[in-house]
Amino acid sequence: MTEQNDPRFATTLARGLSVLRAFRVTDDGLSNAEIAQRTGLPKSTVSRLTFTLRELGYLVQSPRDDRFRPGPTLVAVGHVAATSLSFLVPAHELMQDLADETGTLVVLAVRDADKLVLIRTWRPRRVASIWLEVGQRIPLQPFSSWRAFIAATSPAEIECIADELLPDAQALHAMMDHRPQAHDELAQRGFVSTPAGSSTSAAYNAVSVPFRSSNLAEPVVFTCGALPREAPIERMESEVGPQLATAVRTLERLTGQAPGLIRMEA
Repeated sequence: MTEQNDPRFATTLARGLSVLRAFRVTDDGLSNAEIAQRTGLPKSTVSRLTFTLRELGYLVQSPRDDRFRPGPTLVAVGHVAATSLSFLVPAHELMQDLADETGTLVVLAVRDADKLVLIRTWRPRRVASIWLEVGQRIPLQPFSSWRAFIAATSPAEIECIADELLPDAQALHAMMDHRPQAHDELAQRGFVSTPAGSSTSAAYNAVSVPFRSSNLAEPVVFTCGALPREAPIERMESEVGPQLATAVRTLERLTGQAPGLIRMEA
């Protein structure tokens, strides 16, 4: 039985949360019509949900343009959620140092349905041309972040993900075909990589390492990325990847977590 068919599943709550998830960091507010387009919900349903969320403080509505924006209650909930991830405290200095040393953008991503969502970014202080922000979503494609996630996820966890009826289940199955190779890369090198272009639509070179926290049911992923002209894939794989792997291993020691590949099922 899938979650949506489970009698305990609260459909109205799920729809309300899908409204909140429709917002992106680059948005300057959203109308009901735009939220309906992003969520696939009827506009009448969206109108009721945004009214309720506004009344509860999760959304605010600007009198100048009538558009909805995240409200103070949502910000407070997000802050509580962030502080519950205790590994973020020691990760901050480690990842900022890594960004400065490598000149790459370091990001932390967590899974949200069929996307990986960036919840933290560390920008190198001497590099200005960085293109990703907190809240941006990485689609289910063979990018290094998804490859690292799939490689560190157990078969049982993959089965649970598939049961969610992801919008692009075929893409998940395609990723699973590449899981053995990604797993071998992690075991041998400590990281996985994806060059710009090649078989993906990525515009940047990237290396990724999964991290397992005892507070979370699934792995999260740390990624270093840079435009090809700033960091060729050869440098990413020979220098940046090993440095990222070392940083994540250090974080595991500091937080008392076992390496991701040790904690997953074979």
